[in-house]
Formats: sequence, structure tokens, C-alpha cells
Amino acid sequence: MQLKEALTDAINRLTANQVPSPRLNAELLLMFTLNCDRAYLFAHPERALTEDEQSRYHAALAERARGVPAQYITGHQEFWGMDLIVTPAVLIPRPETEHLIETVLELHRANLRPQTSDLNSPTYEAGVMQSPLRIADIGTGSGALAIALAQEFPRAEIHATDISPAALEIARANAARLQLANRIQFHETDLLTDLVEPFDFVVSNPPYVGESEEDQVQLEVRKFEPRNAVFAGPTGLEIIARLIPQAHVALRSGGWLVIEISGTIAAATEHLLRTARDGNNLLWDDVRILPDLQSIPRVARARKPRQ
Repeated sequence: MQLKEALTDAINRLTANQVPSPRLNAELLLMFTLNCDRAYLFAHPERALTEDEQSRYHAALAERARGVPAQYITGHQEFWGMDLIVTPAVLIPRPETEHLIETVLELHRANLRPQTSDLNSPTYEAGVMQSPLRIADIGTGSGALAIALAQEFPRAEIHATDISPAALEIARANAARLQLANRIQFHETDLLTDLVEPFDFVVSNPPYVGESEEDQVQLEVRKFEPRNAVFAGPTGLEIIARLIPQAHVALRSGGWLVIEISGTIAAATEHLLRTARDGNNLLWDDVRILPDLQSIPRVARARKPRQ
């Protein structure tokens, strides 16, 4: 069978099984099977597939047709320009999560003294951030956020936590592949438990889907991605409600909490941040909900008041 014919058959098969973006998936799985790029597919339509290649391609298509995400079939996902290993032990990193990194970068720049433009400079506005920059990624999963932040801030001290040992194994493997294993300290713990304070940033893409919304979640997410990385509890706020007070304790004065959210819980998350108190004192100021590129509320950010 020639490459062009195999691709056409694959598109038809995935279409019949109602797989979203059938052409994209067919091409991705064929590139995975042949270990080539998209340009190769277009340049060699007459290239004959061996029996072994046909067998492996058909097996990959069968998995995708039954709903297995392509990333779990190929074992890879791109995030922030990095190639990450992914398995069913971790949530598949999404492009929307990159907004967390963008938010951290913007907040960090805003806190640098005017005379320096170096993102990794140890010199900060007095009383806001001290050297070295310390960042905690809570619920790291594949390690996507921690690794991306380690790349963006080469002098920062990065800590990453997850309650799942299987997820931490993948995160450590990704850090090692990208030669950042000595830059990130991984902790098997619940949220911020046992971490040594203080931090300049606490960043998290926590579970934030409510069990009441389960029917609205894509079938392949419900069936194949780790449930405890998707669903937080009945309302979707359960993990965030626990994280907010822990983050306040862990942050230094003027430090930032940056959380990924959905439109469903945006108003409730903002309310939690704006009303959290210690006696008569509000725990947070400069609370904002930021949209993604589709204008969906995606990031909640809040600052621990400066002392």
C-alpha cells in the first residue's frame, strides 16, 4: 500500500468513527509510524509502506478510533516549544495552560526595577521579590509548567509537587530529557504540604472540573485521562479552595498565586480570592481573572499584600 492510499483510508476510517480532526490525526499517526515529519508525507505520496509499517499504523488507528488520545498513542505532546513525554498517568498538556507561563512572565517583568530588563536578574524592587527567585508548581503532572518555567528563568529555584508517584516519574523523565533535572526539585506531596517557604510564585493547573459537569467533558478525556487530574469534586472548586490558603502561607510578601481555571468556576474562584480573610485583613489584593485567546476565563491571579 502506498503512503497516499494509506492516508486516505485512515482519514475515512477515523471519519466513520467520528474522531475529531480526522486528517490531522491520520497524518500525526502516520508520522509517528514512519518517524518522519509532515513534509515527508507530502513529498513522498508514492512511497510504499512495508507490512510492518502497515500493521503498526492500523494498530495506532484502531486505538485512536476507540477514543484513545493521539498523545497517549505517540507518547508525546508539544508544550511551550518543548517535546514532552505523556502517558495515561498524566493529564495531556494543553495550549491554554501556556497562559499561566505568560502571566508569570508579565508579573515578573512588572516587578523588576526599571534599570534592568533581565528576566533572571537577582535584583528586584525592594520588599517585593528577593534573590533567588523561587517558584512552586503545584500538581505538576507531566512537569510541563515547572520545566517551561525552568527554561524561562535559568537562575530560579523551581519546586514541583504531585500526589501521584506515577506522574512524578513522567515529570522527572521529561526534566531529564530536557537537561533540567538538576534545576527542579520534585516532591511527592499533597499541594504545598512539606514545602519550605517562602515562594515568589505559586503556580498551578489543578483539577477544576466539577463532577456535575461530567457529561459536558469530552468522552476521551473522561475515559482515558487520569480522573484525579480532571475532576476536583462535586463543584470543581474543592482543590482550589484548599490551595488558596496554603498558597498565602507559602508566598512571601508581594508574591503571586497564578491558577488555571475554567469559565464555569471563574466567578466563584474570584469570590474566594476577594473575600478570603485573616481576621479583618484580606489575604489577597490585585485579584484578576484573565481570558484565553477565545475570551474564556482561563487564569486567576492574586497577590499577597506587601508588608
